[in-house]
Amino acid sequence: MENTAPSNPIEEIKDRLAKYPGVRYDADDSQITIHPSDSDGFAVSLYVHKTGFTVAFDDGWHEEFDSETEALECLAFGLSTACRLRVEYRGKTPYRWAVEGFENGQWRADSTVGLLLFPFWRQRHMVYRQNSLIRDTSPGA
Repeated sequence: MENTAPSNPIEEIKDRLAKYPGVRYDADDSQITIHPSDSDGFAVSLYVHKTGFTVAFDDGWHEEFDSETEALECLAFGLSTACRLRVEYRGKTPYRWAVEGFENGQWRADSTVGLLLFPFWRQRHMVYRQNSLIRDTSPGA
């Protein structure tokens, strides 16, 4: 008899993370947050909803998915060296997050989210954050 129970993406992620010693995460039945291994990284989270999934990077960038497979791929991408997060600040306030992917030897912006209200009069600066849990081994990386 075939098991037709729905998969549990949180348990699947925990199983995959078991092969990375020292990785830190918090999880319950409907969400998991994988903490960065150093100050240059960013948190990567998956939230499971009745209607789909949300993947979030650094509590700023997020994207909604209907497909579990696409959500898990996005989560893995955020943990890899093929991804970086550009965080733009006004003063000490982060207001825009852009996910960038490394393609053909250069970084390309993929998706950007931002706040509507922020202290636009403060000095602007950018910080790049990158995780290294999963090493990208594609050519040119």
